[in-house]
Amino acid sequence: MVQSIARVRHIRVTPQKARRVVDLIRGKQAQEALAILKFSPQSASEPVYKLVASGIANARVKADNENAYLDESDLVVARAFVDEGTTLKRFRPRAQGRAFRIKKRTSHITVVLATPDEPVAGAKAPEAAPKTAKAGK
Repeated sequence: MVQSIARVRHIRVTPQKARRVVDLIRGKQAQEALAILKFSPQSASEPVYKLVASGIANARVKADNENAYLDESDLVVARAFVDEGTTLKRFRPRAQGRAFRIKKRTSHITVVLATPDEPVAGAKAPEAAPKTAKAGK
């Protein structure tokens, strides 16, 4: 019954590299996601680990405020996505007085943790298949 959102903005990891890490944990249980992130070698795994841990803490606080029971092993990474943040533009000197632009990209990472019996906000409910009448011969 509890859904929690955790976000980190302007993290100094390129969105492409962060998406590789986020794809590892999408749909997994929160404790399993923490174990995967703890041992993954990518540099983006550390901020995503902290983000999932923050989402678990957010769910715990939200459940306490609502006087609801929360079993942390029930939490699932319902949605996780990476958006592109601002790009820092820097210049490096090149030959013959030229300048070379370096783009230092940033990311906005969002993780939504929810209990599995709860529909995720923004997700469509499964629709029933349309009934088709059989053509009699």
